Amino acid sequence: MQRELQHIVPGMATSDGAGVKIKRSLGQAPYARLDPFLMLDEFNSENANDYIAGFPAHPHRGFETVTYMLDGHMLHEDHMGNRGDLKTGGVQWMTAGRGIIHSEMPQQSEGRMRGFQLWLNLPAAEKMKPANYRDIDPSEIPVATLPGGGKAKVIAGSVTVDGNSITGPISGLSTDPQYWDVHLSADGVFEQPLPDSHNVFVYVYEGDIAIGERKLTHGNAGMLGKGDSIRVTAGKDGARLLVLAGIPIGEPIAQYGPFVMNTQEEIEQAINDYRAGRLAG
Repeated sequence: MQRELQHIVPGMATSDGAGVKIKRSLGQAPYARLDPFLMLDEFNSENANDYIAGFPAHPHRGFETVTYMLDGHMLHEDHMGNRGDLKTGGVQWMTAGRGIIHSEMPQQSEGRMRGFQLWLNLPAAEKMKPANYRDIDPSEIPVATLPGGGKAKVIAGSVTVDGNSITGPISGLSTDPQYWDVHLSADGVFEQPLPDSHNVFVYVYEGDIAIGERKLTHGNAGMLGKGDSIRVTAGKDGARLLVLAGIPIGEPIAQYGPFVMNTQEEIEQAINDYRAGRLAG
């Protein structure tokens, strides 16, 4: 059964960090989450004033952040002494776990800065595990060539083409995340099986698409209903979109800014740990 587009979350212009201009779809309000996904931001500007202030040192606890750069150069630094250059086409998959304090700062003063940051929740049993991160070079991300043209970059999970499975660099996580960047030409079609156990949403960042009888235009997220496959048709100008799927955790969510736990008491503990210098161990 093909999944249908059930709910559209229009992207909302806002800012984060030290004033970086972004468009937020998932995560703009509690009703706009889709378990296990908490938030999706798109940043896209050729005006350095929109991004140059970056994201100075700030804490996280209880979830994962996934940063995917389409264009530009960011430097990650954290309390563990890690440094990572995130450049065009690259991904950083960071597990905040029990706590991390990091910064993400632009390494350019002009030109286009474009990409996404996704927040992926962790189950209670994993929220206090040690922090970790992985920089993924563009060469590590396989590209599936789709029947009839088009392509899918497989960041996490796998895509099946002609019976062959193309698996991305991230796999084996408890929520089994699928993260695909799909490019379609005019009227192109992307069809793929997806387990009924997963929640699925798509985010269109160029062009527009149709899922069944409903259209989804760029800058908006679409939450899909139950089913065991997805079929997307691009509009007359083609489309580029993210397809994200994961197994829902089904646990209570308590969030305060950069902390995502299960109870208010755990949030208060995170705040106290941060103030006392204990957040990151």
